[in-house]
Amino acid sequence: MIVLGAALLGAIIGGMTAARRKGNKMDIGQYAAAYAIAFALLGLFITLFVHRAAL
Repeated sequence: MIVLGAALLGAIIGGMTAARRKGNKMDIGQYAAAYAIAFALLGLFITLFVHRAAL
């Protein structure tokens, strides 16, 4: 659940960043995808840390 939430948050932040920089639709999509992947990876590590700490 953390991974999906982080990916969604990353996509929103990436899209807003590209739009703020006056990017076209392809730029917005690329930024949204890149940020979503990066945030999902970060969310994965957070999930692993939380699960390992719970044991």
